[in-house]
Order: sequence, then C-alpha cells, then structure tokens
Amino acid sequence: MLLLALLPAFAGASNVASDPEKPKPYALIFGTVWDPDGHPLYGVLVKIRRADEKKVRWELYSNHTGEFAQRVPAGKADYVVWADVKGYKLASGKKLKPGDEVPVHIDNDERSDIGLHLDWY
Repeated sequence: MLLLALLPAFAGASNVASDPEKPKPYALIFGTVWDPDGHPLYGVLVKIRRADEKKVRWELYSNHTGEFAQRVPAGKADYVVWADVKGYKLASGKKLKPGDEVPVHIDNDERSDIGLHLDWY
C-alpha cells in the first residue's frame, strides 16, 4: 500500500531528469601568443572586444603553450583581439611591444584560429 502511494512521486521525478537543458550554441576564438623569435609566450594578458564597441568584454591569459580560448555568442559578429604586454617581463630582460590588433569575424557557431605576434622594443 505504501509503495503505491509513493509511485506517483517517483514518476514525476523521472520526467524532470529526462529533460536536460540544451547547451546554448557558441563560437570559439582560439589563438596563440608568439614572441618575435617564434616561441609561444606564457602568461600574456589577451583582451577581446566587439569591433563596434570600445569596452573590453573578455580578458584572459595565455597558458603554458601560449594558447588561449574564449567562447563568444554564436551568430554574425566582428571582434578585435590583442595582447596587453604592459608590465609583462621576460626572463631575458628584453621588452615586448604590443602587436597589431587582430580582427576576427564569426558567422555562426564556429571556431576561429588566430595568432598574436609580438615584437621587441
């Protein structure tokens, strides 16, 4: 008798678990930060903004292989990506100057691969 009373409670719980939320679609900006000698750079601050805005939307650091990745909303949009080397110090004592801003165009839920190439002062 008790089992029959609890059966509707378990039946309702199984419906909730069977309807997982669908993940939202996204695009990916993936890149590598390079020094002038072609070596990947660790710990460089990378900034990303929409091309039609002035405010930075995302800030992240390059990993040990110089790579970074940022999810952005899927859909047609233009972005600008650059490396902020202000305060970045190399063990060799050389100073880096920022490279050019890199434009990125996204059409839908896709991956865009870029490289940020820096130069010496």
